[in-house]
This record gives sequence, structure tokens and C-alpha cells, in this order.
Amino acid sequence: MNLAESKVGTRAIYQPGASSIEGLPTALQMFHAHPPVMAMPHWHAQVEVNYVMRGTVHYRMSDHEFRLNAGEMCLFWGGQPHQMDESSDDSLYAGAHLPLVYFFRLRLPISVSSRLMKGETLLTSATDAADNENFTRWFRYANSGDAAKAQHAVDELLLRIERIALEPYSMTSQAVISLEGDHPYPHSSRSVARMCDFIAANFLHDIDSVDIARAADLHPKYAMNLFKRSTGMTLSKYVTLLRLSRAQAMLMSEGANVLQVAMDSGFGSISAFNKSFRHIAGMSPSDFRRDIRLVTTVPAGAFRN
Repeated sequence: MNLAESKVGTRAIYQPGASSIEGLPTALQMFHAHPPVMAMPHWHAQVEVNYVMRGTVHYRMSDHEFRLNAGEMCLFWGGQPHQMDESSDDSLYAGAHLPLVYFFRLRLPISVSSRLMKGETLLTSATDAADNENFTRWFRYANSGDAAKAQHAVDELLLRIERIALEPYSMTSQAVISLEGDHPYPHSSRSVARMCDFIAANFLHDIDSVDIARAADLHPKYAMNLFKRSTGMTLSKYVTLLRLSRAQAMLMSEGANVLQVAMDSGFGSISAFNKSFRHIAGMSPSDFRRDIRLVTTVPAGAFRN
């Protein structure tokens, strides 16, 4: 599926920037708003939870698409390019972007977490009126400036996400998942969380698997195998994704220099940056910068279904 060919209507266009989720790849951010459509696919190094409170939205992922109506919720790995290409005029959604350090502290069945990390989407309509009230309150608490309220919102949100696996849901493959005997191993999850903590604090620096393993008191080979088994990707791929997420946001800045973006995002060379960026975006950083500026400066009415 060519994500770039998806439909974008005559409405506000999502414009990521350095202060948005792409530019803060290790932050937990909550949102509560009318979702603007995306003119181009984007990606970020967090798991995304979306709850549609009103209206309808449509998502295109790399190998599937889905529509969410009011009262429905989804969970997916934002590291895969994805695009919301339809959003009804009355749509309102809420949710959050969860860095992996939070995600792997959740008590979710291994089958769910591993399938999410491999690109599947979890869908559920097992919601109720309390979700409307709670998501609104969590967003208010998270942006209140009160650290205690913000932490309370995070704690309640994480519990709500864990509850998803206790009620009816489906994955985009339509496979039926048995939850019996399929619980995460606490020690392994804690180790992955410790690795994610270290990576989040140091991904802009020159780090390798030995540094990451040491931070979690693990042998490098064991750390690499554990992370790959838990997330479906290698340690180096995750570090690269964080750097690419930050670079993606920096490329939106007026007068952004590709070489400077590469260096400031933690890449050791322009060639390494170009290769990694092309792999996820399907185009060079220079072409991405050109295209995103075109689609975010053209009047909204120029985009037609």
C-alpha cells in the first residue's frame, strides 16, 4: 500500500514540529482534540493509544487500514509509518503516546505486546461513558502543571490500557488470541524497561549494545536477544528510530540543514543518516523536507478527495 496516495480532504493539515511528538520521542504525551488529517505518513518511537469520543477517523498503516467510530479505541506501534487520512468534521479523539519504557511496564499478554511491535493494530469497542470523562480528566491533569496530578493521570491511563486485554478485542490479522498462560515475565519486562530508560537518556550520544546492556546489568548478547524477543527489533534499530523521530521533526524547521540535523540527531555521518532515513521514509531527508514544506504551505482547499 502506498501511504502517500491516501485521501486528504479540505481541512486543517497536521504539522509536526520540534515540540511535537516526533521531536520528543522519549516523552509521554496525552492529547484531546479534533484530529487534523495528515498530508504525509509520519512515525514516532512510542506506542499510540487513540480513543474516538465523537465522529470517525480513518488510518492507513504500512500493510493495513482501519476506521474508528465513536466509542472505539485502538493501540499500535508508532514506529511504523502511519497516516490519519480521514477525519470527520465533528471528530474528537483523546489518547496518548507511550514511550517503550512505559509500554514494557504494562502487564499485557506477551502475544499482544509482541504483535503490536510487529506492526499489528489492536482494536476494541469495549468502552463506556467513563472513558469519555476519564480521558478528558487525564488530559487536563497532564497539562495542569501539577506533578502529582500529572503522575496520577499517567498511572490511571496505564491501568486503563492493561484493562483492554481483559475485555473483547481484535487484532488486525483477525486472529483469535488466547490469553491463558500468556503473561509477561516480570524480570524480563523490567530489564527491557531499564534498557529503554538508558537509551532514552543517551540516544543522541555514541552508544552501543555493550553500554545498553551494562546499564541493565546484563551480558550484551543476552540483552540483544531479550530486546529483540520483546520488541521485534534490535537494540540498534530502536536507537536509530529515536534518532530518526527527532530528525523528522527537525527537518520541519525553517532553514533546516540536513547535515546539521544528522549530527544533532545522533548520527555519526551524513551517509548513515541518509541510508536510515530512506529506509523508513522511502525518500531522502532532503526530499522529505521539500515535500513536507509543500504540503503544509499549500492552502487546505488544494487537497481534494
